[in-house]
Amino acid sequence: MQPNNYFIWDGDPIAFSLGTIDLPFPLAIWGIVLAVVVFFWGFSKMVPESSKYEETKEPPAWKVLLLGLGALIGGQLIFLILPSPTIDQIGPIEPRWYGFLFMGSFVVGFFLMRQMYIAAGRTMEELDKLLLYVLIATVVGARLGHVIFYDLGYYLRNPSQIIAIWRGGLASHGAAIGIILAMYLYVKKVPKMSFLWLADRVVIVVAFAGAMIRTGNFMNSEIIGKPTELPWAVVFEKVDMIPRHPTMLYEAILCLVIFALLWIIYKRYEQQPPEGSIFGLFLMLLFGGRFFLEFTKVNQAAFAGEWTINMGQWLSIPLVAIGVWLVWKKVNWKKKGN
Repeated sequence: MQPNNYFIWDGDPIAFSLGTIDLPFPLAIWGIVLAVVVFFWGFSKMVPESSKYEETKEPPAWKVLLLGLGALIGGQLIFLILPSPTIDQIGPIEPRWYGFLFMGSFVVGFFLMRQMYIAAGRTMEELDKLLLYVLIATVVGARLGHVIFYDLGYYLRNPSQIIAIWRGGLASHGAAIGIILAMYLYVKKVPKMSFLWLADRVVIVVAFAGAMIRTGNFMNSEIIGKPTELPWAVVFEKVDMIPRHPTMLYEAILCLVIFALLWIIYKRYEQQPPEGSIFGLFLMLLFGGRFFLEFTKVNQAAFAGEWTINMGQWLSIPLVAIGVWLVWKKVNWKKKGN
């Protein structure tokens, strides 16, 4: 296999670099943390709690700015007296494409969910709460999934590394479990909302986010595929000079196709799909597709090197089974949801 006969990917995962910025005076780290907490608490008091999105009156910009400045200054004054570590420079600032795509998926997802919540007559307060639940569940679930499913021995020996998320190590199956748990907890606190009603809408957004995140994996030259001689193979120069399956792009395309299909079904039923239908199809299609795509992927768990099917495939099986049960046994396709 001659590398020059294939597409060679040598892209930089860093979007741009701003270097180091020297601050005019040191800032107390705990003061910054306190300022963020105070700002979000104060902002929540400015916005009416039960208004719908179209009726929400945003607070004046000058009040928001004044709140932010007051929180920052107050936090710093407090920690002139109390001890706190400080920073006197910021940087180098090197945002990565993965981070842009990850957060971009949440921004797009928020607007998609906003449209679906408005169509269902739900409030924006409920949506804001959901965003917080899902954001925390995605990050924590993906991290713990990687720790537990793929390298538990290492993290038992080095527990301090569990929180070192900036060094990489997120598992999509862990994120899926985390989001499902977050949705379950969320609907317990929201009146007149069922788990399946919510899941049918959240997974549409998750499918889109999956495409963005897998594209970020491509930018990072990670989750690479096995060697192949197929004409669309990619040489990941930062890894080696061997043509490989661009497995992360396969998964990105799969997610985009699933997103389009689920969105069409959602619209086909006039924004009232049968409860459990979209959720069940999502589980079947995404994790069923993942099961087969894993055959093209380099094993992510070193301890499973001799397994006939890898850890990702084992984790996909129960999720596919749940999806099949929902679609064939639970869903009434002739009845619209609420």
